[in-house]
Amino acid sequence: MDRELAPELVTQTRRKRGLVIILTVAALVGALVGLRSWLQTSIDADKVRIVTATVGPVENTLNATGEIIPAYELMITSPVRASIRRVLLTPGTRVRPGQAILELDKSITQIDYQKAADQLALRRNGIDQLRLKLNKNLYDADINDQIKLLNINKLHAELDDARRLLTVGGKTQEDVTRAENALRIAELEKRQLENELAYNRQSMGASLQESQLQAQIEATNLSVLDRKLKQADILTDRAGVLTWVNERVGAAVNEGEMLAKLADLGSFRVEGSCSDTYADQLKTGLPVIVRINETDLRGQIAQVKPTVQNGIVQFTIELADNRHPSLRPNQKVEVFVVTNRRARAVRVPNGPAFKGKRQQSIFVVDGNSVAHRRTVSTGLSNFDWVEVKSGLQPGERVILTDLSDYEHLDQLTITPTPKP
Repeated sequence: MDRELAPELVTQTRRKRGLVIILTVAALVGALVGLRSWLQTSIDADKVRIVTATVGPVENTLNATGEIIPAYELMITSPVRASIRRVLLTPGTRVRPGQAILELDKSITQIDYQKAADQLALRRNGIDQLRLKLNKNLYDADINDQIKLLNINKLHAELDDARRLLTVGGKTQEDVTRAENALRIAELEKRQLENELAYNRQSMGASLQESQLQAQIEATNLSVLDRKLKQADILTDRAGVLTWVNERVGAAVNEGEMLAKLADLGSFRVEGSCSDTYADQLKTGLPVIVRINETDLRGQIAQVKPTVQNGIVQFTIELADNRHPSLRPNQKVEVFVVTNRRARAVRVPNGPAFKGKRQQSIFVVDGNSVAHRRTVSTGLSNFDWVEVKSGLQPGERVILTDLSDYEHLDQLTITPTPKP
């Protein structure tokens, strides 16, 4: 005996049938649309961009990015240990040479300067005392040497008297020998005294020279400290614009710590960067095109940074016109590094029709508004132009629009747009 199906099962079956019907209809519609596109052999003129091949220069370029920065940025550092007492100018202020930026509390360094000055005075006083002592010792040694010479002369006379009296029997041989020994001892003592005198003269002279050298070093250090104290009056030495100032009033700063940055906003350079894939092609002196909105500025690579960071190579660009009105600090720009150039080449504007292949097909339009597929060979290229080495003549018209949907056709009719 047959049983009646559950209502839920009947509803589910109906839904499945409806879904299959809808999918089938959609597939048929899609097939019809695709077949229509496949069979379509014409396109409206307002949907394509047609350009004319010309003869002119083409440059092969590498795409990069850049940032405009001032041609120079002066870093002003603290010449001494100090603290910030007062900020006189704020970032963005235009300054002239000799204008004060910050006022520093230099009391710590001034104390160090006074200590160094006292130490130098003490050193010089020690030199004077050493010179007096040297002169005294030399004088005393010279007097002793003269006394010793007089004593030797006296002993010479006594020896002569002893020898004379020996001949007449007034002295014995022992008396003569004693006089000879006394004279010999006195002569040896004089030689010893002269040797000590020479040694003392050299030794004390060397000590005096050493003290003088130390005093000279301390005097130089004092002069350097004095110059640093004068430099601690933070003044600008050229005109420019303050781009940064340490505004922490009361903060302690060490020698060499940054206080301000001064930039010349009258001239600029560009810091460029690109993928390290092009690292081998980047060389100092290569021409560069810097594009700022619709303005192209020429320049050249002045320096290629030797290190690669995060897959990026950085390089510096010097502009031929580094005072152009379009230049603004910290502005991001497009950079094209010229690696090759051909002065006269058949060229067409770069567009979606060119895929970067050396051999590819494009549509060339004849006088009857019929586009024929043609295989061309491309050469140098950049953001603006593509060189066509073969397959195209100057004056012929090329469709730049991407016509991938018509790649199965060898001929395509350009339908004029009806006038309203």
